[in-house]
Amino acid sequence: MTVDTQSNPLPHLAGFSERGGKWYAEDVSLASLAEQYGTPLYIYSKRAITEAYQAYDRACVDAAGKRRARIHFAMKSNSNLAVLDCLRRLGAGFDLVSGGELARALAIGAEPSSLVFAGVGKSATEITAALKAGVKCINVESIPELHQINRIASQQGCRAPISLRVNPDVDAQTHPYISTGLKDNKFGIAYHEVLKTYREAALLSHIDVVGIDCHIGSQITSIAPYLDAVDKVLDLVVHLKKEGVVIHHLDLGGGLGISYGAETPPDITEFTNALLNHVAKRGFAHLDVVLEPGRSLVGNAGVLLTRVEYLKPGAEKNFCIVDAAMTELMRPALYEAYHAIVPIQTKELSHQTYDVVGPVCESGDWLGRDRALAIAEGDYLAILSAGAYGFVMSSNYNTRPRPAEIMVDGDKAYVIRDRENVSDLFAGERTLP
Repeated sequence: MTVDTQSNPLPHLAGFSERGGKWYAEDVSLASLAEQYGTPLYIYSKRAITEAYQAYDRACVDAAGKRRARIHFAMKSNSNLAVLDCLRRLGAGFDLVSGGELARALAIGAEPSSLVFAGVGKSATEITAALKAGVKCINVESIPELHQINRIASQQGCRAPISLRVNPDVDAQTHPYISTGLKDNKFGIAYHEVLKTYREAALLSHIDVVGIDCHIGSQITSIAPYLDAVDKVLDLVVHLKKEGVVIHHLDLGGGLGISYGAETPPDITEFTNALLNHVAKRGFAHLDVVLEPGRSLVGNAGVLLTRVEYLKPGAEKNFCIVDAAMTELMRPALYEAYHAIVPIQTKELSHQTYDVVGPVCESGDWLGRDRALAIAEGDYLAILSAGAYGFVMSSNYNTRPRPAEIMVDGDKAYVIRDRENVSDLFAGERTLP
């Protein structure tokens, strides 16, 4: 969690910049997009997504040109089809956590062999769909789930490729809501149960053990927790080899953080090199390594535009009431997360300190606290670093239509999701006769 304060520096956004007092997405002004498509409005930069992917990919190929790791984008961070297709074209596979995400990956033509199906509560329907599609691997999160997968594979007359998700009890030093590798988290199989569970899996009739998996959390800004988790997982691989259980791939998950302003996460390429070099030094360079970044690929590749509706002075606080809300960006209300907020056009006005809040009828509906802004009613603001866990967590609370999404590529802007209409929201509802 980042302290919400106006004094944080602005994050580096590869696809967004301020020129002459105006903000741009690549070569398109944010003001022109707001006027043309309305607000609230999500905007993504193809250039920023591409540069972040290439930063990972540089470390995934060694000096001899041999690929030593593959990137599987964590779709839960941003599942728009255009975003997914951009990453597919760059060479990414995908990390899925639902049947819906499986359907999205297949819809953009992703190879089933590039899909890893994770998630703590996969239904029988989802497991069946994954097996029929022929995914690379299903990451198993509990012993009952392992037996469920075996039963379904038997019914389907196939063998299920599986990896066990290890809970290494490593503190990722992140917000408790996005920590996933501690023993009191719901995720994965307890470290002391892993060897026994692999033995059990190896004996099941329709299970193929292919890998081992670990994911310790999200918005992690230090490499140390990763290395601790890797060491614990590789120790298990050593024990499994002695027992005749062969591991073919090592899935290290994702979770690398971004800068929302104050954080200083590791450089993507340096981080990936350190991780892969550590695996090699331990003697496991032969393993197929899977990395599953999400936020670090798209977080700073997106912004949310919003319009100032009212400036409301108060006895204790001044409020900047905007047309975006917790329904568009849940992170501040859910995690007390910080997002930098900037006017998209500089004006000669005096700065005042505001809480930036939305129109939803909840006191928790705020987007930024104590922000010094030089603004007037009708101005547009950009909420930065909104490309991950933004639209995907949006809702229709208060019967609010979800916003449009735009992808900018150079001097062109493409509508990649239409804005919802109010009538769309209750089209499937019925009154009683």
